[in-house]
Amino acid sequence: MNKKLDFKKLLDNQKFTRIAIIVCICAIVLIFLSSYIDFSTLKTSVDADEYCQVLEESLLSVVTQIEGVGNAKIFLTMDNSGENVYLNNSDTKTKSITPIVRGVVIVCDGGDDPVVVNRVMSAVTKSLDVSSNKVCVTKLSN
Repeated sequence: MNKKLDFKKLLDNQKFTRIAIIVCICAIVLIFLSSYIDFSTLKTSVDADEYCQVLEESLLSVVTQIEGVGNAKIFLTMDNSGENVYLNNSDTKTKSITPIVRGVVIVCDGGDDPVVVNRVMSAVTKSLDVSSNKVCVTKLSN
């Protein structure tokens, strides 16, 4: 009985009533505006080209710091183009899957020195978590 009286007092309060009306109007306006927003233009997937370029640049900056490498060029191949997977029975609607590195080719000045090749191979396989049979290190032609 006491709870009913408290609720009645709350409804009789003009300040509470005004706030409730303003909140309801704001909610209606937001719902109305959401029908005019095009959510398909929002970036939701992983851009494989951008991802590959960032990986190449990061790897190049690391590899050129290795003693004996000199000038270097890097080429990466990716396994997929990145995708969004729709999840069932989860709090999140989608999960982004980034492209997976399929192969790495590194062409550098020190590519004919076995010590340099071993250092570069070790750095690449550990940083990208790929096996050594997916990495090729060779000499840069002049």
